Amino acid sequence: MKTTFLLIGLFLCLLIGCCSEGQTGKKLQVSTLFMELPEICPTPDGMAIAPDGNLIVACPNFANPATPACLMRITPDKQISKWIDVPVLAETGVACPMGIAFNEKGELYICDNQGWSGSEQGRGKGRLLKLVFDSQGMLQETITVACQMEHPNGVRVRNGKVYVTQSLLSAIPSDCLVSGVYCFNEGDCGIAITNTLEDKNLLVTVTTRNPQVQYGLDGIVFDKAGNLYVGNFGDGAIHKIVLDEEGKVVSNTVWAQDSTQLTTTDGMCMDEEGNMYVADFSVNAIARITPDGKVARIAQSPDCDGSNGGLDQPGEPIVWNGKLIVSCFDIVTGPDKVNAGHDKPYTLAQLELENQ
Repeated sequence: MKTTFLLIGLFLCLLIGCCSEGQTGKKLQVSTLFMELPEICPTPDGMAIAPDGNLIVACPNFANPATPACLMRITPDKQISKWIDVPVLAETGVACPMGIAFNEKGELYICDNQGWSGSEQGRGKGRLLKLVFDSQGMLQETITVACQMEHPNGVRVRNGKVYVTQSLLSAIPSDCLVSGVYCFNEGDCGIAITNTLEDKNLLVTVTTRNPQVQYGLDGIVFDKAGNLYVGNFGDGAIHKIVLDEEGKVVSNTVWAQDSTQLTTTDGMCMDEEGNMYVADFSVNAIARITPDGKVARIAQSPDCDGSNGGLDQPGEPIVWNGKLIVSCFDIVTGPDKVNAGHDKPYTLAQLELENQ
């Protein structure tokens, strides 16, 4: 019996990296606690840096639907407060903010993923919202840029256009899951999406081949040259999408993929040197991808409650004030997930940036 337990323990160490070395042979970082979040944000997800330098965290609060979805504001000296409750969809009475991004005017785009909660009422009711604020940071106007989206997830703004990943496009016929990237002009309003190939705003589609994890495009980021990168969650692959001057797709290729270092791709970001950081949602890890497309896992945690700074199902990383801050989503379970269930505390973790 003792031998059996020893073998199981050895297997788990190899599986989740608790031996503190990645398969590249380099020692893994140990994430530390950046902040415990208050009761009103049990499910932190997308993050963005506001024009005033504060960190904004989207809390869809899927773990406690009775808690209104909100945006939290964190100052550089780590003071946290609720900024606003996200405007709800009248038909469902809830909001489900996931990816968020500011434009140059300080307006905030929000992927309101009504379908993520699994309620039949919210199915096909996702929105891309634009929130307009006054000079005091008070919400002045809420504009629905697009509606009837199946699964809007990540968002980025560049050169007057808004790019949104849709992780599921189940109406498009295919043997495997199809997902895509939508593109809108910043001035767009009230565009009704069909979630089919007929949508004029559908920029590109991708198929997820992994039969065990049928979940598509999620994380999204641009490099300084204007190339668009999106993460195919189920395949653990990063696609590089090259656009021409008019914003049309020139090429769409798998730019980085290494299943030994990166299994799933949730949120992602880039540092000033062009290194990409990707949340490996299913195995509680963060991967770093250098500008040449080389993938290396830099940190990983076993199933944990995040109280010691562990990666408790990382949803999105962001570079802020010289650190990599990571939201811990901590709700999804399943055969491919290290996370065993939702628990307190609700946390953001942090890692040191690697510059070599």
